[in-house]
Order: sequence, then structure tokens, then C-alpha cells
Amino acid sequence: METVNSLLVFLLVVFGIVAVVTVLKTLFTVRTASAGVVERFGKFNRIVRPGLHVLIPYAERVFMVDLQVKQAQFSVETKTRDNVFVQIPVSVQYQVLDEKIYDAFYKLSSPQKQIESFVFNSILGHVPKLTLDETFEQQSGISVAVKVELDTIMSGFGFNILTALVTDIIPDVKVKAAMNDINAAQRAQVAAQARGEADKILKVKQAEAEAESKALQGKGIAAERQAIIDGLSASIEHFQGAVPGSTSEEVMALVLLTQYFDTLRDIGTRGGSSTLFLPNNPGAANDFQQQILAGLRAAPAPKAPLVVPPPRS
Repeated sequence: METVNSLLVFLLVVFGIVAVVTVLKTLFTVRTASAGVVERFGKFNRIVRPGLHVLIPYAERVFMVDLQVKQAQFSVETKTRDNVFVQIPVSVQYQVLDEKIYDAFYKLSSPQKQIESFVFNSILGHVPKLTLDETFEQQSGISVAVKVELDTIMSGFGFNILTALVTDIIPDVKVKAAMNDINAAQRAQVAAQARGEADKILKVKQAEAEAESKALQGKGIAAERQAIIDGLSASIEHFQGAVPGSTSEEVMALVLLTQYFDTLRDIGTRGGSSTLFLPNNPGAANDFQQQILAGLRAAPAPKAPLVVPPPRS
């Protein structure tokens, strides 16, 4: 009797386990942004959308397909037309097309690997035709070309390529250092040219200022000399009127002697002047006057203009 009871309990437990497993295999849920691919005895049966669904126990099974946007990153090494090796990181964003879930699930076993192969093929088809500078200039154009080619190919497998971004162009370290040196040299050349132009402008302005200063200085000297001449003329006339019988030479000698001593006084009163040795005997002033008169008398008279006789007829 006890054996029968034990057997019944065992059967009930087994039946309960089978019932639980059956329920678990019958009911399932599909979350948002996903889809379920249902197979019956290994053959495709239907696609189910988010929510609660029922399977035929032990006959059907479900596989989840993620419909969210995914990102894959690759790094492609290639050579430019001017024989510079570069690393080109590429970031691809893709997702399964809602109307092509069957193709995305069954046609490709590894979508990311397939996308990587197409990215390599597209990059290697574009960059070797460009120089390094052109590669940098056409970075966005390379991204567009990769995106168009990928979208054309992958749409047949049920995938939509949202973006294919060339995020950077990384040349060899030595090439990058050489580019920086070239850039620095070019900037130094531009700076040197700018400094040269500035120095040129400064020197031109200094020369113009100096020329203007010399011109003004010449006008001042001319005016000063004219004033001296006018003053001497007035002094001579006044002296001859006050001292009858005095000649113009004597008056001029006296004026020049006075200016001579005034000049010596100015030299002696200015700071930093050199030492002057002058005669200090009582007749020194008379000697100076006689020397000035002798100099005036010894001055050469102006030559008469040369008259050329007309030719004989």
C-alpha cells in the first residue's frame, strides 16, 4: 500500500513538472523594439510583435530579433596616393528593417562581420586614389560614399545603414611630425614676412619724418640767417649814423667780434663743453679785430661774367 502511495506521489510530481514546463514553453513575451521569429519543427512559421504570445508546446520555438539601432566601430589601414599609410576609424550605425526581419535573421549569420568587410572594401576603393591632403579635405565625402555603398548592399540583407562616419584620419607618427614641422615653418615664414613689412613701413615713416624735419630745420636756419642779415644791416646803419666817419668794414668787424665773444660765452656756459685756450693779454681783443678786418679785406671779389664776342659774319 505504501509503495502504491509513493508511486502516485512520484507520478503527481512528474506530472506537475511537465505541466509547468509545458506552460513555460507555451507562453512567452516579446519586448518593445524587438520582434520574434517563430519556427515550427525547424521551419519558419511567422513573425510576432511585442506582447504576450502562445506557442505550440514542443513543436514551436521563438528567436528574438533586436530592432534597436546598433553601432559598430572599425579601423581600416590603407595607403594614400602619395604613399602615406593611414589609420581610418569608421563608425557605422545600423538597424534591422522592420519589413525585412526574415532577411535579416536568415540571410546573414554575422551582420557585423559582413558590414566590416564592406567598409574595408569601400575605404580601400577610395582612399588610395587620394593624396593625404585630399583625404583630409574629403573626409565627409568618404563618409557619404561609404554610407551609400553600405546602404545599397545591406538593404538586400534586411539592414538599414543610418550613418557611416569617418571619425578621424591618423597618419604615421613620423608623417604627422613632418606635417607639423612644415606647418610651423610656413607660419614662421609668414611671420617673418609680416615683421619685414612692418620694419619696412617703420623705416619709410622714419625717413619721411626725418626728411620733413630736415626741411623744417632748413627753413628755420634760412629764416634765422635772414634775421641775422637784417639785424646786421640795421646795426651797421645805426652805428654809422652815431659814429661819423666809420667805415662799413670797421662796423662789420666790431659786430663780428661781438658775436665771436658771445659764441665763446655760450660755449663756456653750456654743460659738457670742452676746454678752450684763448689769449689773455690786454691787446687780444684788438688782435682779434685786426684779424677779422684782414679776413674781410682778403676775401676774393666776385668775378665778372665772361663775355663771349659774337661770331664774325
